[in-house]
Amino acid sequence: MITARDLTKRYGDTTAVNGLSFDIKPGVVTGFLGPNGAGKSTTMRMILGLDAPSGGSVTVNGKAYRDLPAPMREVGALLDAKAVHGARTAYRHLQWVAQAGGIPRKRVDEVLDTVGLTDVAGKKVGNFSLGMYQRLGIATALLGDPPTLLFDEPVNGLDPEGIYWIRTLMQDLAAEGRTVFVSSHLMNEMEETAAHVIVIGRGELIADMPIADFTQRSARSHVHVVSPQAAELAEALERAGGKVTKLDDGSLNVVGLDAPEIGDLALERRLGLHELTPVRASLEAAFMDLTKDSVQYRSHNGAQPEEHKVLETARALAAEGSE
Repeated sequence: MITARDLTKRYGDTTAVNGLSFDIKPGVVTGFLGPNGAGKSTTMRMILGLDAPSGGSVTVNGKAYRDLPAPMREVGALLDAKAVHGARTAYRHLQWVAQAGGIPRKRVDEVLDTVGLTDVAGKKVGNFSLGMYQRLGIATALLGDPPTLLFDEPVNGLDPEGIYWIRTLMQDLAAEGRTVFVSSHLMNEMEETAAHVIVIGRGELIADMPIADFTQRSARSHVHVVSPQAAELAEALERAGGKVTKLDDGSLNVVGLDAPEIGDLALERRLGLHELTPVRASLEAAFMDLTKDSVQYRSHNGAQPEEHKVLETARALAAEGSE
């Protein structure tokens, strides 16, 4: 387990990470999301002892990384796939890392096979494609067979087969009871891979919850309702705490009440229902809603004024889920 409490990092007058507290639990893949400049890389570097916190603490299985007796056997990490000497072969690179960590040489062959690089083990790394660099970085992370793994943008440069492979690998590692923490900007892929997400913006925690809850609490998640008595039903739903949008075709979009609650209320009021359809936002849509104010570099197609109420509703719902 990775545990952060009030984790803070300042660089002069700039606060990169501000009071983060979270637990990364074993047994599930946890996605780490945030806009550029949110503090994700800084947080991962502090977990690995590469940057010292300005305040707070972060531990791996109850110990700071620097206090782990055999770090490679406890934590494996991929932060920069190209941080490899290009003149070395893949095998020699892994052999060198294994010797530094007291890992048996036979483990090099095992991880090369796991990541699919056995056939190119004798080739110089400098001639590798980006996807091959990523596979080598993942092999390096796996060398010590650690119970805790951190991956920063692990699918960059991978082809569709490689993306499917790393997704399956991370899920299998989590299924073995390992702690798997993955940072990525690819929302569609993260939605397929992770079961839980931690979302930060401008160094602060925005959400820490299962993906299903995160997307459900977006204002873009709603229940579509068609009723011959839509006006009466809308009033009843609003009194029950729902936020109702009346569409031009007479149907309703409802946020804040789930389909069973709406159905029960309609039955209680003896109001007819012709359609009751839950519509869940994608992870990308929920992420865009909830991090709108945390984007450091913004294009000109930002939120229009009429979107503000939707965005505020999304953030309020997510905040309720994090409490």
